[in-house]
Amino acid sequence: MSDAFLILGAPAAGKSTVARALTRRFTRGVHIPVDDVRHMVTSGLVDMSFEFSDELLAQLALAHEAAALMARTYTRGGFAVALDDFWFGVQPEADYARVLGPDLHLVLLRPQRAAALARLSARGTDGDSFRPLLEQAIAFVDDELERHPKTDWHVIDSTRLTVEETVDAILHATGVQPR
Repeated sequence: MSDAFLILGAPAAGKSTVARALTRRFTRGVHIPVDDVRHMVTSGLVDMSFEFSDELLAQLALAHEAAALMARTYTRGGFAVALDDFWFGVQPEADYARVLGPDLHLVLLRPQRAAALARLSARGTDGDSFRPLLEQAIAFVDDELERHPKTDWHVIDSTRLTVEETVDAILHATGVQPR
């Protein structure tokens, strides 16, 4: 079986960019953005909010399971896979680990809050209507991360790292050699 990485963090931590760069280091790699899986829902999607309804939680669990099943399919086919998602809950890896098992590489991108906010600002005007919500989400997730034990997680402070340096740090921390 090939390697599977779960890359979590706050909005604007660089999860998608790093996940794509990480999988490009392998001969066969797949990036699975969990937000994209969620947005495959064509009707009835519950938008993210700070009010975690039962329906929102159920839809998040479905997206996690679907993304994990997709990752398992690709890893069985010899691909390295990087899933990217935001940090949520006490055990954000639980839905993924149920499908992918204990060998899932758990990576937390943890730039300083100011760096994440600067990265958000650098994105340009796309999503300006969501910017206040994303700024709140960065603060919310960062506060949650302060309280949450990160046992078994490879925590990468990417504040001053380039994308490639962040990928190098992930590979070093996990001991994975691209093939």
